[in-house]
Amino acid sequence: MGRKGFAVRNVSSRAAVLASVFAVVIAGAGVASAEPATTTPSTTAPGASTSTEPTTAKLPARMVSLTKVSPTESLAEVYSGAMGRTIQLNVLRPTDSDAPAPILYLLNGAGGGEDAATWRAKTDYKRFFADKHVNVVTPVGGAFSYYTDWQKDDPVLGRNKWQTFLTEELPPLLDTALNATGANAIAGISMSGTSVFNLAIAAPKLYRSVAAYSGCARTSDPLGQAYIRTVIGDRGRGDVTNMWGPLDGPGWRDNDPYLHVSALKGVKVYMTSGTGLPGRYDTLDSRLIDGDPAVLMDQVLMGGVIEAAVRSCTTQMEQALKSAKVDTTVINRPLGTHSWEYWQKDLHTTWPMIAKDLGIG
Repeated sequence: MGRKGFAVRNVSSRAAVLASVFAVVIAGAGVASAEPATTTPSTTAPGASTSTEPTTAKLPARMVSLTKVSPTESLAEVYSGAMGRTIQLNVLRPTDSDAPAPILYLLNGAGGGEDAATWRAKTDYKRFFADKHVNVVTPVGGAFSYYTDWQKDDPVLGRNKWQTFLTEELPPLLDTALNATGANAIAGISMSGTSVFNLAIAAPKLYRSVAAYSGCARTSDPLGQAYIRTVIGDRGRGDVTNMWGPLDGPGWRDNDPYLHVSALKGVKVYMTSGTGLPGRYDTLDSRLIDGDPAVLMDQVLMGGVIEAAVRSCTTQMEQALKSAKVDTTVINRPLGTHSWEYWQKDLHTTWPMIAKDLGIG
């Protein structure tokens, strides 16, 4: 789909999203206490969901295929027993693939890599990692899923057990197939900027570091829930209550990283966000805008409001992490919208630190 056609269709369809998030931001819902709220204890572990999907016979997860596309790129297909389907993954390989290398799990945003808004299509990530001794793994799938385990199958979005897939099924298969070192990091943008925290909380010691680029780590406060409703309900047409149960219920608190920051001790955390004000990549001559006024309008208006909300979430999460004495680095950009050029820059900026965490810096 061309950028212009995509933008024209989405400016009007995303107007409702803009209005709902804007209303919450203006109301001040994002300005909460710097300390995590006290919640009623739940029998569900942080980052987990109580499954109510139909019982079916599950086959074990397995590597279906690993096909070399180029000397430094492969396409993997992995069957997920938890979801009952085969998941495709784009894999960037180091030049010397015979020497063991760590893995960076690099997640796409709300579209899950099923649309044109991907690391592959929007950034220079292939060229950037060409000389890096690391495997970069990006799932293709999981649109509007938050890469979590949903409590119920959704009529529109299907069965989502991404947390089980990413933290239990996939790592041992990739460690063997890619001759990996066992050192892992995970990074995500926007929607998956929430997911990376919950995945790390659910799987202690799996990741050495976590990077959230323009992600909102809150899920159980008004701003966080408004943000999630725009992603799953307005854009994905799914039922948010199928994910973690009733809004404001225990499932949402169990999956609010802000309330479980102490579980991230021992993990390096990197967060980035802009203010929502137009910056260097929010101009007509920017690479991804390419002179199209409709694309620029969508990026400045929609991307500006979303990024302003993200900044509020990031500020709260930073304070909570530092109070819990979690090793945290935060990059607060004075300008910038919710858009790919900034995330490409964020990846470049944080990579030397992530590489050091993985033992290759």
